Order: sequence, then C-alpha cells, then structure tokens
Amino acid sequence: MRLQLGFARLSDIPRLAELLGFLFRQEKDFKADPRKQATGLRLILREPRRGRIFTVRYGGAAIGMVSLLFIISTAEGGPVVWLEDFVLDPAWRGKGIGARLLDYAIAYARRKGIKRITLLTDRKNVRAARLYLRRGFQSSDMIPLRLFLKKR
Repeated sequence: MRLQLGFARLSDIPRLAELLGFLFRQEKDFKADPRKQATGLRLILREPRRGRIFTVRYGGAAIGMVSLLFIISTAEGGPVVWLEDFVLDPAWRGKGIGARLLDYAIAYARRKGIKRITLLTDRKNVRAARLYLRRGFQSSDMIPLRLFLKKR
C-alpha cells in the first residue's frame, strides 16, 4: 500500500482528534480534549475559507495531519497562514512521512500565493524544530503571549 496525501474529510474527525491527542500530550501548554478538538476540526472542515487540513493516509486511515489557518497580514500586505497543528502517529515517525506531509502543505500554500507560514513549536521538541528549520523556517525575535478569554 502507498501513502496518500490530500485534504481531510468530515468523516476523519474522530481519527484527527485522536492524532491531536498525541500532539497535546507532548505539549505542556495544551490538554487533549477530544470534544474540543472535534469541534475545532469541524469548524475548519465546514468552512474551507478559514483553513485547510491535510492528511497523510495509509490503507485509507489518516496517520498524520497538518492544519493551515488563513489570515491577512498587514506586514506582508496579503494572505498568510498559521500552521496550527502538525502531528504524525507515533508509530509512523522517523520514516520521512511527516516531512512529506509538511512539504505537501507548504506546496499548497505556495500555489495559493500565501506570503508566510507562521508556527509555534514546543521548546523541547527538538526533532520538530530541526524539521522546520530544514524546510526554511526561521527563528523569530517575536515571543508568544496568550490571553485566554474563557476559563479552560
């Protein structure tokens, strides 16, 4: 069987929420909550103008995902994306599959005329940071700050 890269579907939501669980268990700032993840995924998938979710599949099942959310940058004078989530099932890591999925999402952004991709990565996730740097991402002097408007 071959790997397939493409857009996520509404029917993928349970599996994508499971994948996000892997991601949020390794990130100190977030907690996995499958209901919240399913709600967020549904919002994106039902309104493609807000963003796109890409999957890599093996045997029809999603084994990884990356989501791009669309915004306008006054600094860039046009559309940019926020890379919100990027996760590969732990059983499939270390095989170059995540790099292929990331490259697929970057190629999509280029075709759509996106001017910049911004992301956050966990400080301790050295492997992910290396992957991003190899793909041309650069460190920034900006620091992330968050204001949560609802009790978590």
